[in-house]
Amino acid sequence: MTSEQRIGPIALPDSRAQRVLSTLLEGSGVTLNGEAPWDPQIYHPDFCSRILRQGSLGLGESFMDGWWECEQIDEMACRLLQHGLGERARPPADRIMYRLQAGLLNLQSKARAYIVGEAHYDLGNDLFERMLDPTMCYSCGYWKEAGTLHEAQLAKLELACRKLELRPGMHVLDIGCGWGSFAEYAARHYGVSVTGITISREQAELARERCAGLPVEIELKDYRELTGCYDRIVSIGMFEHVGHRNYDVYFQTVERLLAEYGLFLLHTIGSNHSEISVDPWIDRYIFPNGVLPSARHIADASENLLLMEDWHNFGPDYDRTLMAWRDNFDAHWHEIADRYSQRTERMFRYYLSVCAGAFRARDLQLWQVVFSRGRRARYDAPR
Repeated sequence: MTSEQRIGPIALPDSRAQRVLSTLLEGSGVTLNGEAPWDPQIYHPDFCSRILRQGSLGLGESFMDGWWECEQIDEMACRLLQHGLGERARPPADRIMYRLQAGLLNLQSKARAYIVGEAHYDLGNDLFERMLDPTMCYSCGYWKEAGTLHEAQLAKLELACRKLELRPGMHVLDIGCGWGSFAEYAARHYGVSVTGITISREQAELARERCAGLPVEIELKDYRELTGCYDRIVSIGMFEHVGHRNYDVYFQTVERLLAEYGLFLLHTIGSNHSEISVDPWIDRYIFPNGVLPSARHIADASENLLLMEDWHNFGPDYDRTLMAWRDNFDAHWHEIADRYSQRTERMFRYYLSVCAGAFRARDLQLWQVVFSRGRRARYDAPR
């Protein structure tokens, strides 16, 4: 059912699925076909049974299929999560299957490292250029004193450089360099040379263009292939793709590459819980094989390797960042609509909105953690 064929929301059939779903929503502030802007408007009679059967996967897929609309998906998601429906939206069979799969297989092995690059980051630079700001940062901005997305991303890059105490002549490793935002900023404003690695061919190509003329080298490489010694190491928005079975190897690699008096900054989305789980819709459509670390995961994997100098949480800033991306996406989609399907447009709109709601509900966090090798007399973290 396309948007052109729809006249208005349907009257939901009186079924067991409808009654069960309505009961689950009681107290959340979300009502099926309600009048609030965060109430979903239903256009398909099988909506309720699909949600009960497939959980969050069915909710996302049914939106992509045009089965429902909502003016404020972000607020809907926030209310559902605050009501405790996040984990309950994942069918028990799916949770068990993922745990078995993650226990038996290394879903983020070296051989599988490029899957997420091909599935998401290689989707099209033209799309991301319209969604992101001119820095091409695809990670949380720092809104403490910022009024626009661009100011927030510049503030994030500046904060990372200050936390790393960059000085001219240093050699910096950027693990997961994306489209070269940090590499370009650090080389241009702090006089350092940067080696950046990514698992996305599209990112590598554009990053090389953006950093042309600067002492920046961009490589298509997995972090486990790295050698050398670096004065500083930074990883912004990449650790979410490492996977719990590889956390030890990741921190061992950083420790091996970091100079004696060096600093390492880890910028990552974080989970409130140490249980290994994923949202099935995000896993299938946005970040295949991604998994969010908990504070315990990071602490356990870095212990006896690196000294944790500072831990900074500014998760609420990701809500504002995602909403700014969604505004950009909505405003510029018409420029590239002929190159992508309507299903892709709905997928991105849902992804950005739901994730904003998750940060608003404090269901997700954003951490910047600074490590050293414990040789320094003191470290004072800027804010």
